[in-house]
Amino acid sequence: MVDSRDRSELRQLVGDVVSRLCGGNTHATLDAAFEALGMPPVPQEERTKRERVEQSFAQVPDSELPTVAERVLAQGTVDAATRNRIEDVLWAESSPPEIPKRIRRELARALDIADLVRHEDRFMKLLDHFWVLDHEESVVDWLLPNPRPSLRDQIMRHVFRNPEDWSAEDLLERLGAFEAADARFARFLEGAVSADVLLDESAQRLLVEKINEHIRGAAIELRETGTDGGYPRFTMVSTRLAGNRRPKNIIFASYTKPDIRFLSAVDNDIEVLGDPDNALVYDRDITGDGIRWRDLQNWWQDTHQISSEAEAKKTLYNRLRSSLPRTSPGQRNLFELYHHILGPAVYDLPALLPEVWLHWDHKTVRARGPEALLRSRMDFLLLMPHGQRIVLEVDGSQHYTRDGGQRPDTSKYAEMMAGDRDLKLRGYEVFRFGHDELHAEADARALLEQFLPDLFRRFNVNGWDRAAKRPT
Repeated sequence: MVDSRDRSELRQLVGDVVSRLCGGNTHATLDAAFEALGMPPVPQEERTKRERVEQSFAQVPDSELPTVAERVLAQGTVDAATRNRIEDVLWAESSPPEIPKRIRRELARALDIADLVRHEDRFMKLLDHFWVLDHEESVVDWLLPNPRPSLRDQIMRHVFRNPEDWSAEDLLERLGAFEAADARFARFLEGAVSADVLLDESAQRLLVEKINEHIRGAAIELRETGTDGGYPRFTMVSTRLAGNRRPKNIIFASYTKPDIRFLSAVDNDIEVLGDPDNALVYDRDITGDGIRWRDLQNWWQDTHQISSEAEAKKTLYNRLRSSLPRTSPGQRNLFELYHHILGPAVYDLPALLPEVWLHWDHKTVRARGPEALLRSRMDFLLLMPHGQRIVLEVDGSQHYTRDGGQRPDTSKYAEMMAGDRDLKLRGYEVFRFGHDELHAEADARALLEQFLPDLFRRFNVNGWDRAAKRPT
């Protein structure tokens, strides 16, 4: 695929930095400098150093410019203002989610500056990484008896030596955070809650929750996507997911792998062939409320021309339950108890969709080989409000052992973890249960009575507290 993006601004910015190679190198060292930056060599012959640098950079194709830019930044020789300009152009290519100024300011007003600046050296290192703290000295500065203080000086005075002087809003205002590019502001928040700045997991999670309370209104949030030295790592993700697209075809509750063909490859219209009872396909528009049980039941009642709501509810429940593997009592307990615990309130809560197809390939995994897609199906999927997607997995020993559970299988475990990372980076939140946790109904009930309300609170789902059997 040809990369047709306009990188003229990036070329100008990086070219200005690369031109400085003339002053810091001899003809003998230029080739090594070119190689370090990923630029093609240019022989000396009758050329000046400037001509060699200009010709080498001109030969860098637009597709390779980001690599050269990243290597330029990695050398750490550019000033902070230039670094920021290059970073902003680079980061914009990833189409970061928009963070409106109003939400940024409301967030700043809600934050306690003490929660941000627990460790002076670490916090200042974070600021140095994203903002311009030192101004360039001019002739005027040399002539003044008292040089104007830099932003660094002001922060040290008003944040650390006199901590009552500035609020979090004052600090972010002076940093330029309210006007900064979306990607810079998002990455700054990621850094603020990282283990590099906060040395306590509880402090990380507390700050993440405070931030998320405000930025979720912009359909983004900080999500735990891995670990960093034993601490959780949080990444800013869009809750609208997959380029802010809504799901189009939800294929679920299948007994076997469905036979699919495209009716229109242009419009992504599909048809499930064979036995129509083998798999369910929810093809209605999905609103900002996700798919609630009421939506699923209405769809079922209409498509099967059932006159009674009670009959529709009963037959839909039984159809979904019948798709669960008989070899997994844990999955059955999760499905049944989800409805028993929530009671009548489940009608307006997210529908628990079993056996949902995430990937589909007409070839088998054996035929596809190493290029096969990971994790074809999800045990359960919840399509929550605001585009949030929750995956629930029940892991039996087959997920990490072989020979009937007799020996551990590290390759299976690695594949499962790779699948989790892929899902999280695509905006899904994955919660795993060990099968033994759910095998006994009493244990499963105790676990889910605590987990479900916590889950719905976490993702701002209204209505869970109206459940007939609300946990005490």
